[in-house]
Amino acid sequence: MKRLLICTGLLVAATLGLSAQQKPPASPAANASVTIAGKAITITYNSPGVKGRAGKLFGKDGQIGHDPSYPVWRAGANAATKFHTDADLTLGDLTVPKGDYTLYVDLSDPASWVLIVNKQTGQWGTVYDKSQDLGRVTMSMEKPPALVENLKYTLNDMGGNKGSLSLAWENLSGSVSFTVQ
Repeated sequence: MKRLLICTGLLVAATLGLSAQQKPPASPAANASVTIAGKAITITYNSPGVKGRAGKLFGKDGQIGHDPSYPVWRAGANAATKFHTDADLTLGDLTVPKGDYTLYVDLSDPASWVLIVNKQTGQWGTVYDKSQDLGRVTMSMEKPPALVENLKYTLNDMGGNKGSLSLAWENLSGSVSFTVQ
């Protein structure tokens, strides 16, 4: 009888463990990539959802305002957002040598986001070291036609050796153009 109870307990624990593993992550892994002039550019990030918090995410008193690095935002969830380029780029007016970086966004002015390219990699998203900034680029802002439920990065080939990087979430979207050298 004792063996039967132990086996039943183990079976229940295993079943509960499997059902917990099947639950989708709150902020699933995502990526955006493009190949321009034969060179790959990739952004790897975790994509949080608005989840009923529209109008409560941005701003000093919003959800993001509670991050320890605010007004610098990890521009994703969980681990810091990774940016990889196989080519030297001119991102806005910033020269970005080929390699690996982390992306952040300065939200100090909600009407004018600033994309931050940071040289530190592999850190948690709220660990931000300004001394590691490669540079900053002002983003062009617009309002998406509809609520963007899940944070989304997009990399587009604009023809020739030109492209664009955009980030959209909730009711905001920022973008910056780049050139592959």
